[in-house]
Amino acid sequence: MTPRVRVFPDLDRASAALARHLVERGLEARKARGRFRWVISGGRTPVGLFARLAGADGRRFPWSDTEVFFADERCVPPHHPDSNFRSAWESFLSRVPVRRSRVHRMRGELRPPSLAAARYARTLGAGAPSSPRFDLVLLGIGPDGHTASLFPGSPAVTEVRRPVVAVPRAGQPPYVPRLTLTPPALSSAREVCFLVAGADKSDAVTGIFRARPPGDPRFPASCVQPASPPVWFLDRAAAEGLPSGRALRSGGRG
Repeated sequence: MTPRVRVFPDLDRASAALARHLVERGLEARKARGRFRWVISGGRTPVGLFARLAGADGRRFPWSDTEVFFADERCVPPHHPDSNFRSAWESFLSRVPVRRSRVHRMRGELRPPSLAAARYARTLGAGAPSSPRFDLVLLGIGPDGHTASLFPGSPAVTEVRRPVVAVPRAGQPPYVPRLTLTPPALSSAREVCFLVAGADKSDAVTGIFRARPPGDPRFPASCVQPASPPVWFLDRAAAEGLPSGRALRSGGRG
């Protein structure tokens, strides 16, 4: 499955293109199914994207018909500085007309973390790990090729039974336990989009694209394999190790 790749001069322009893409996908989902089920991720990279969606770029977004889920969370209370929910809420969810009841946070404060994982699995719906159906999953990657809280060497990367698991120790600071959707759950989306920026991600991007076979646990992001090819929104620095022809053939340059 060949990813679709769009390369932009910088993160700001990649974020602008992705904001437009999200609006269109949201409107399509509302028209087809009455609701847009969207999974978001934490980290610094999507901050500009979220600011755009909270501003003029998000005016057409179907907020009142959107459900928001989280790809992962640290095992901390929702008001903690390290909470993905807090970051998303303060940066944009509190600034848009999304219904609070449709923002489904992971309850990182629950103990043991496995209890929080089981409760979030119920939020997603019963069935096999691949059964949750999201309209779109938004992910990033780390310099080590991780995505969500799926780190190289973690058993969560090869989990096939459960849609949500606890990760006892993260592969990067802060090393607190985490909760994460597993590859089958993330792959159950109708579309997966990656937003990646920075030269420090270039080696990881190259490794993910060269992973043989696809789904190499050394590069956890390669284990997210939806039915349709993922769409990668890259800045030029992150795409440095990719053949330019691949980018042009797969998605074009923005």
